[in-house]
Amino acid sequence: MIERISPSFLEIFASLTGFVAIYFQIKAKPIYWPISIINVILYAIVFYQTRLYAETSLQIYYLLISIYGWIYWKKTNSSANFAISLCSKKLIIQLSIIGFMGWMFLAYILKKYTNTDVPYLDSFITSLSYIATYLLARKKIENWLLWIFIDFISIGLYYYKGLYFTIILFFALTILAIIGYKEWRKQLNVAT
Repeated sequence: MIERISPSFLEIFASLTGFVAIYFQIKAKPIYWPISIINVILYAIVFYQTRLYAETSLQIYYLLISIYGWIYWKKTNSSANFAISLCSKKLIIQLSIIGFMGWMFLAYILKKYTNTDVPYLDSFITSLSYIATYLLARKKIENWLLWIFIDFISIGLYYYKGLYFTIILFFALTILAIIGYKEWRKQLNVAT
């Protein structure tokens, strides 16, 4: 079991790496991914310590998708066919179904097998985050719209859990996601 090692320090450092990572995400730079790897490792510990188990599992997913995204972006970043793009209607429908099923599955697991006090909200945010991160790795502009929503509703969850530095991060992330959407929208318009 992970001991509580100065959780406020870990939370502060995780928040700071989150700010740095989001800057590079907005700029669509591959350096985003290794910084994200550091960020998710730190937040995995923070969320585990505060019994946000779905959020902890999300950090494991983030770690794996960060490795995938880093390799994929570096490999294809110079390629013109890896520009920012829109999701098809078919993909949106598929991801909506997957997201709903993931939410219900995670909520069931959390409610039945853990001592979390927020199984539905934790699993809802986590399920949407899985999808948003997948869309980010594929450079789909809709990832930003999901992040705006996810970051905003996460603020309430983190307030409830007393993660005050994380609230500051997620308030800023909500604003930065709006900026990121506008920035990627400009790049999308230039490409089309």
